[in-house]
Formats: sequence, C-alpha cells, structure tokens
Amino acid sequence: MRALVISGGGSKGAFAGGVSQYLMQELHYKYDLFLGTSTGSLLISHLALNKIDKIKEVYTSVNQYSIFSNCPFVIQNKHGVNSIGIDHWNVFKNFYRGSKTFGESYNLLKLIKQTITKEEFLELKNGPKEVVVTVSNLSLNTVEYKSVNDYSYEEFCEWVWISCNYTPFMSLVRKNGCEYADGGLGNMVPIEEAIKRGATEIDVIVLQTEVSHLNRMPSKNAFSLLTNMFEFMLDRIENQNIRIGKYVANHNNAIINLYYTPTILTTNSLIFNKEKMSKWWESGYNFAKFKNTETSQIKIE
Repeated sequence: MRALVISGGGSKGAFAGGVSQYLMQELHYKYDLFLGTSTGSLLISHLALNKIDKIKEVYTSVNQYSIFSNCPFVIQNKHGVNSIGIDHWNVFKNFYRGSKTFGESYNLLKLIKQTITKEEFLELKNGPKEVVVTVSNLSLNTVEYKSVNDYSYEEFCEWVWISCNYTPFMSLVRKNGCEYADGGLGNMVPIEEAIKRGATEIDVIVLQTEVSHLNRMPSKNAFSLLTNMFEFMLDRIENQNIRIGKYVANHNNAIINLYYTPTILTTNSLIFNKEKMSKWWESGYNFAKFKNTETSQIKIE
C-alpha cells in the first residue's frame, strides 16, 4: 500500500501541492491512503479525487479574509519583510463575545464546504482510497485521526477545518463534549499512523527545511512572541514525529521518501499571500522534479 503524508505548515501548503502534483501527474504514483495534518488536511481530499487544478486555484488565490472571519492581527511590511502586529479592536471584539481565542476562522469552514461538494465527498467515501485528517483533542490530551469513511459530509468538513485551527489565533471547537484544535499540536507528520494503517511505501512532504537555517529576529510584540514560541514547539514536534516514523518504518519494512522544503519559505505561515503561494506551488513542482531526476541519475551511475 502506498501513502501520501503531508505535514502542517499553513500557507506553505502551496509548496506541498506542487510536490504532490509532480508525483501524481508526472510520476503517476497511485496512492491508497492520504493522510494530512492542518494545511495537509486541506489538500488531501482534492488530491485523492485527482482534482489538482481545483485545489491549486484555491491555494493560489486565498488571502487573510478567505481564512479569518475575525483576523486578530495586522500585517506590517517594513523593508520588504512581513511581520504581524496585534489588531486590538478585533481581539477585543472576540473576547467581548466570550471567545477563548484571539481570532476566529469560520470563513475557512465556509471555504472548505465551497470547495468540497457533497458529490465529491460521496465519491471519496464510496471509493477505494482512504482520506484521514489529524486533530488534537485538548480535553483528553490525545491525537485523533478522522477518516472520511466514518463521518457524514458536514462532520468530515468540520474535522478538516478543526485540523487547521491554529489556536489561539484561530477558532477553538467544542465537539462531542471535548475541545479540539490544530492536529499539528500533537502530530505534525503522521508517518506512524500511515504505517499502522498498512502503508508499506510512504511519500512524506515536510513543510520545513531538513536542517535548521533560521535565526529568528527579536519579538516585537506579544503576538510575534507567541508565534515564535509556537513555531519553535511545532518544529520540535515535527522532528520528533519524523524520528518516530523512521523508527517504526524500520521495524515494519516500510519505505519512506521525504520531501523537505529546500529553503525557508516564510517565518510566519499565518500570512496568506497569493503571489508568494503561487510561486511556492511552482517551486514545489520543480523541486520534486529535480529530486527525482537526481535520484534517477544516481541509480543509473
């Protein structure tokens, strides 16, 4: 069984889309299992349906308003570098309404329902491929994996949305008596889960560089400090997930093909810039082409 696993990474998901496009359209890889976390969960349903052009259009046209119903920050551009500042009014409104988070992401839920139709959902559910998204159950302190085969259309769309909710900047969802948030808080790269579900060869797209090249600038405000802290923690989680995945693969005779980003795409994956995301999609496609061409040359030699 062959699986495609896509990590979390916010706007960097555009790069993963480009890699996936090359693997599926040029190398003609056929996947039985699609497993994603956060931004990866947004991609996998469309990839499983082979609707690559459709999801490419979405990823290369979204902006902050496509994601946030109440955006808690403003984007500041100084000397060509984007940073975020607190939108005090929006944050105040959210707390005044009784929300537990700085911002809300209900627009993303609407976007998911607009891009995945009920007919497409039924095609997935009745088809041979399995699509699984990762969510974090904060109440039970566990990571859960939600398969398209187990839920209705409305429920599955909500699980995809929950997988992407990067709290405390996006919505915290209470469901079935528990509080749920971004799957990346528990498992950024669910390689181990793919192997548990029977995968013997796994293509893994990791939305960070293989070796750390980053030296973060000093935090300018509370929000930039929070995002830096979360990015630090998620990087550590991601590295641990990959190590565990490799260990489990070795003990189950599974093959892992890792695709890291060759360069740092952004220092803040909550900023959705259409022009940059279009370039990242093309970069992902070209990187996968280069990586596989290079591998073929090595094998021949």
